[in-house]
Amino acid sequence: MAWRSSGSTNSELIANMAKNGIFSATEVQTAMAKVDRANYVVNKRDAYVDAPSPIGHDATISAPHMHAYATEYLLPFLKPGAKVLDVGSGSGYLCAVFHHIVAEQGKVVGIDHIPELVRWSVENLKRDGLGQALDSGAIEVVCGDGRQGYANAGPYDAIHVGAAAPTLPQPLVDQLAAPGRMFIPVGDVAQVILLVDKDAQGNVTKKELMDVRYVPLTDRKK
Repeated sequence: MAWRSSGSTNSELIANMAKNGIFSATEVQTAMAKVDRANYVVNKRDAYVDAPSPIGHDATISAPHMHAYATEYLLPFLKPGAKVLDVGSGSGYLCAVFHHIVAEQGKVVGIDHIPELVRWSVENLKRDGLGQALDSGAIEVVCGDGRQGYANAGPYDAIHVGAAAPTLPQPLVDQLAAPGRMFIPVGDVAQVILLVDKDAQGNVTKKELMDVRYVPLTDRKK
């Protein structure tokens, strides 16, 4: 059903995803409506197509419906003031969406191992009207190995991972707040989205959500 969600404008894309049951929360719709996907793609013709799109350096921006799924599944932990980590932040799109939910009192950290993408994502966020959020530190984009997380700003109420790890990276589990939630694709040939929950006592549970196909979460050399 997701492939039917493409639109000719950002608002039409979001409306089609809502109509097709990709998400139901008004908070998701409102946040995504504030972020024009055209500011985060290389090929502007791909902006409102519900499919992954190359952004260079063997990286992609995920299909809009996957961003919507991730935001809705993480939503219980995306309260105003929450801390969020976006691993493999790429073009910066989800950093913007998360920021509009956790607000200025929250903190969104994007991490990517490709310096050129980090610089480009900052340009994209500024183009999308989020220069002040970058200046204040409400959004921070750093260059580093996302498999190791970014402990300096943790622990995180929510972690999103935008590329597939062969196994669940323990540093990311460690950097989850208690309580906290992570949305991560895991696997090599066969991949699945894992919803990783840590309760207030620090107990961790995992739930498989859906089969997916993501680019690998790896280092720049590989």
